[in-house]
Amino acid sequence: MLKRLFSGMTDPGLLRSSNQDDFYMDPAGRFFIVADGMGGHAGGQEASRLATLTIREHLEQEWDSDAPTKHLLQRALLLANRAILEDQSDHPERGDMGTTVVVMTFREHLDEDPWCAHVGDSRLYRLRGPKLQQITEDHTWIARAVKEGELTLAQSRTHPWRHVLSQCLGRTDLNRIDIQPIPVQAGDRLLLCSDGLTEELSDALIASHIKSIRACENAVKALVHSAKQRGGRDNITVVLVALATDKETADVPGVDTGFVKS
Repeated sequence: MLKRLFSGMTDPGLLRSSNQDDFYMDPAGRFFIVADGMGGHAGGQEASRLATLTIREHLEQEWDSDAPTKHLLQRALLLANRAILEDQSDHPERGDMGTTVVVMTFREHLDEDPWCAHVGDSRLYRLRGPKLQQITEDHTWIARAVKEGELTLAQSRTHPWRHVLSQCLGRTDLNRIDIQPIPVQAGDRLLLCSDGLTEELSDALIASHIKSIRACENAVKALVHSAKQRGGRDNITVVLVALATDKETADVPGVDTGFVKS
């Protein structure tokens, strides 16, 4: 039997006067959300808040239904997009706001793997053994350029267009929501994060922190601290979920936010 240990935190970083990120961890460990808002101080905060709240409410309302998880997630993100568009209409001063989002669900009653949905460049990673794998594909101009061979990965890390999104919530032309199952096994660690983390830390350094620190809460704090040490130029949000057997969790320090049997 696998259990889920999880913890998360958000930090404004060192240069931003406000935090436009938002996140939510279901207390029962059923789902996790990270959103990274944009569009000015008030706009970005409102966009990420609306997205997180709308997705959370829809998942809670429909959780026990027989609806396929893919459809449940697609509907949740479309509702979040509509909520942001309606707020833009009601508040023209927030007309350019938007947000990225990444969501992960664990619907055990359907006897299925976790699922992930995302729009933008907030990411989901899976650490298995020594290997950290980026599960999501960034919806950015730079990610497309690397995929098509126009730029190398090294060039992309410093390119001036690396933050240009091709998709985000809060747009009438939203046409891509990536949704996929995530195969997991005991020992896996799943990381949801905003680009405030990945802008400062390489995948190798992220993996090193997660592998070397067993307790989720301590690993999350170490990731955020490390990103701030290396510049902290953006808001930083991290949610870490560890999957383990009963035996493996028996001696884990009791500092994790969640401890949920799956």
